[in-house]
Amino acid sequence: MKRVKLHDKEFEIAIRYDQIQTAIGVVAQRIREDMKDEHIPVFLSVLNGSFMFTADLLKQMDFNCEVSFVKLASYSGAASTGKVQELLGLDIDISGRTVIIVEDIIDTGQTIAGLFKKLKRHHPKQIKVATFLYKPDAYKQTIPLDYIGIRIPNDFIVGYGLDYDQLGRNLRNIYKIVN
Repeated sequence: MKRVKLHDKEFEIAIRYDQIQTAIGVVAQRIREDMKDEHIPVFLSVLNGSFMFTADLLKQMDFNCEVSFVKLASYSGAASTGKVQELLGLDIDISGRTVIIVEDIIDTGQTIAGLFKKLKRHHPKQIKVATFLYKPDAYKQTIPLDYIGIRIPNDFIVGYGLDYDQLGRNLRNIYKIVN
């Protein structure tokens, strides 16, 4: 499908599934190199959008690791609300452990900044950030992004876990909104 319609908006293909998998392979290789001497790092997946990225990324890890999930919300429709809501919180002990936050997309960075601050209170050994998609023109934070899959323009996108009002998460490719 070159175009899809979700609710009242139309989207066209922006990133194909093969490009997605190639980018994940590059991120996975960097994480494997960095984590080879770490004792059981924790991959902390930010739901809902990062579930596909997390699954494909973890399939490529060749060391013992744990995965846990938090659920945060900052969007309503196609726009950010400007506020981060925690819908499902941290449920494991990360004290003294390496944590790799797994995000689907980082744009302004407000969500990652709030999560980073909250995780610091649990005294992890270190916190790394892996994001599948990154919008450098929108990023407003100083938190380093350690692993970036694909840099994209500041378009509204759906697919591969990302949604528009809960639709489109199941799409293999990534689509951008048609203006």
